[in-house]
Amino acid sequence: MASPKGAGRRRVESMSAYLISYDLDKPGQDYTDLVNAIEQIGGVKTLYSEWFVVTQTMDAKAIFDRLSPFVDSNDRLLVVGLSGEAWWYNLMTSNEATRKFLAA
Repeated sequence: MASPKGAGRRRVESMSAYLISYDLDKPGQDYTDLVNAIEQIGGVKTLYSEWFVVTQTMDAKAIFDRLSPFVDSNDRLLVVGLSGEAWWYNLMTSNEATRKFLAA
């Protein structure tokens, strides 16, 4: 028996996971604002200059746009959507936390 049109359906916002990576080329420069901006969007440090973030409201471009004002023209910034497939060793996050990020 077919269910009525729209019955049991509701829009569920999905969570998306991203990897933020950067190279900062000015030794001794203060990048506190960049780190604060990453933390404000929910970033969790996984390597020295790499972070995971899981968000329901931002895509890779929005994350990039939020962070790019805090890097210099000779720095590098990369924001990548995660697919869930990964292998790792000895990250700064626990294996359980890493699996949760990749499952988002």
